[in-house]
Amino acid sequence: MDMRLELVPLPSTDVDRSKAFYVDQVGFNLDHDVQPGNGMRIVQLTPPGSACSIVIGVGINDPHGAPVQGLHLVVDDLAAIHQVLLGNGVQVSKVSDMGGGVSYAYFNDPDGNSWALQQISI
Repeated sequence: MDMRLELVPLPSTDVDRSKAFYVDQVGFNLDHDVQPGNGMRIVQLTPPGSACSIVIGVGINDPHGAPVQGLHLVVDDLAAIHQVLLGNGVQVSKVSDMGGGVSYAYFNDPDGNSWALQQISI
């Protein structure tokens, strides 16, 4: 029996601001931006190379709900991604070497949803 995590809803108080952050600053791909009716808006975004997407929008979840914490983006070259994010105006932490070939850097989106960039060098 397969179980695939393919979509993670994130709270967003300003869908256009969140969409711009993820597309223009972080580099996610815009999959969908649709308004199916009844005031609903669905914006689905996918990190490059990922099988799992995020969704923000109106009518999806409580925009003032607690932020999602500790989402991980696993990367092959943390130093390169770190520089790209800094160059795009993302407030990303310094890279931390955790030992054992594991490194992390962290950032938040405009609504406080937190992300960890993880590189494991084996």
